[in-house]
Amino acid sequence: MYDVAIIGGGVVGGMLARALSSYKLKLCIVEKENDVAMGASKANSAIVHAGFDAEPGTLKAKLNVRGSEMMEQVAKELGVKYKRNGSLVVGFNDDDKKIIEELYERGIKNGVKELSIIESSELHTLEANISPDATCALNAPTGAIICPYELTIAAIGNAMDNGADLKVNFEVSKLNLCNEFYEITSTDGDMIKAKYVVNAAGVNADSVAAMANETDIKIHPRRGEYVLLDKTSGGLVSHTIFRTPSAMGKGILVTPTVDGNLLLGPTAKDMEDKSDTATTADGLSNVLANCSETTVGINLRDTITSFCGLRAVGNTGDFIINSTAERFINAAGIESPGLSASPAIAEYIIDMLLSMGLELTKNEKFNPIRKPAHLFRESSVAERNRIIAENRAYGRIICRCEGVSEGEIREAIRTNPPARDLDGVKRRTRAQMGRCQGGFCMPYITEILSEELGVTYDSITKNGGNSKLITGKTKEGCER
Repeated sequence: MYDVAIIGGGVVGGMLARALSSYKLKLCIVEKENDVAMGASKANSAIVHAGFDAEPGTLKAKLNVRGSEMMEQVAKELGVKYKRNGSLVVGFNDDDKKIIEELYERGIKNGVKELSIIESSELHTLEANISPDATCALNAPTGAIICPYELTIAAIGNAMDNGADLKVNFEVSKLNLCNEFYEITSTDGDMIKAKYVVNAAGVNADSVAAMANETDIKIHPRRGEYVLLDKTSGGLVSHTIFRTPSAMGKGILVTPTVDGNLLLGPTAKDMEDKSDTATTADGLSNVLANCSETTVGINLRDTITSFCGLRAVGNTGDFIINSTAERFINAAGIESPGLSASPAIAEYIIDMLLSMGLELTKNEKFNPIRKPAHLFRESSVAERNRIIAENRAYGRIICRCEGVSEGEIREAIRTNPPARDLDGVKRRTRAQMGRCQGGFCMPYITEILSEELGVTYDSITKNGGNSKLITGKTKEGCER
């Protein structure tokens, strides 16, 4: 029996679990995939938005600004990379200038600090590689960048370190309210019980809501395709560069990442299939064409991968955070700026739980601090040598592109929430994220996973389910 069960292991569920673990509660996060951060939390723009885009008075506006203000401290406590690099919304004509002025006024109403409108000369002083045709920009110094899956993993790991449970491969199929608690049943027939339930199931939040007899919530996915460039292009711009937004979103951007790459995207295409994350030739061409209009010098030969994420778009135009069933809360339609707002969404939901009667007593043993996953790589040479002297596995480099050691990979498999597949190791260590995209290191990581998990080499998957890479030995039975 749990006090609170959270359905969905994305950044919203993770931030809520971490916040709730600071109280004396029995908590559980259930996630339908083989790992956390498997939905929008692993494939988005990685931007902590300043908060000038959302309509004043909406939950998006309120929680974006509050979450943005909280994020730096949250990232520091969780050992997550964060950089306040600022953002620029670039305009090219008088129509763009009017939109930028509207965004400025909206941002002021929302409480965004340090906003200003700058003209061409100042813009090009800030960013030399902005198109010479750009005439103005909205300058938002409080905008920032972060790693969304690192944040999610760290938040859930911190919650687990403070007593929360995590159940992966638990796809909720049924909710049943039994007097004082809910029975939450998975497709495999497993069941847990919880007094309160929070639905943070991303693109599937409407399906989970329907299990609690809430049928007014409708979610559809919006495809967003991205192109990621090597670190050799990471210094092309220092700010996050936007075009003026449209009804479909904030538009295609150019931004550095906290790990030194350059990210281009996303597109915005409404879909029906909630599992289709394939990239398309048209989508990627659209990304490259749009980014080339705002930024000169993009070297497409530095492209190392492309990917697609699905945003959970609700039917209200705002975040859907409500309760229409007893002791059941929806956190649905959390599209952009959901990542930015996630710490504030957690606060908001906790207030709702309090109003429903959940008793909260501070957990004096709560530790908000988590050791950075990248501590070894960022240590001094002397400190790294000390660590290697204690554990020689840290002296063996497995991923040459990113310089990731065997010790870091084994640590990722042993640390909450533990990596259980190749992509899980990738998100925690950056092994396989370099120029070769795992071409060299993947067999070695598979071997380490096999040893650590005590399973056969050919049972290791890329990302759970049927995503096996090995079907057997090519020379089974042959003499050596």
